[in-house]
Amino acid sequence: MRVIAHRTLVEFYSNRPDSKTAIENWYTKITSAGWQSFADVKKDFNSVDSVGNQHYVFNLKGNDYRLVVVIKFQIKMVYIRFIGTHSEYDKIDCTNI
Repeated sequence: MRVIAHRTLVEFYSNRPDSKTAIENWYTKITSAGWQSFADVKKDFNSVDSVGNQHYVFNLKGNDYRLVVVIKFQIKMVYIRFIGTHSEYDKIDCTNI
């Protein structure tokens, strides 16, 4: 899978160094994946949730951080839409970002 906006992740963990390892592990796993469907994603990330409109939420670093992405399975693209703390995530409508 190709990740769009990796820079967003780097900027985030530059400000929150405790998240770097979890984010980079997620990124490494994503870029080597060849998912065809949500079921494939679920095999690699058991805690991922589908929230509609091709948006998926990943829990990172023991649920300290949330990452919202759009996954386009046919073209093998993952678009970063949001990364933040659990409380920051609670303030957004992730299907409209």
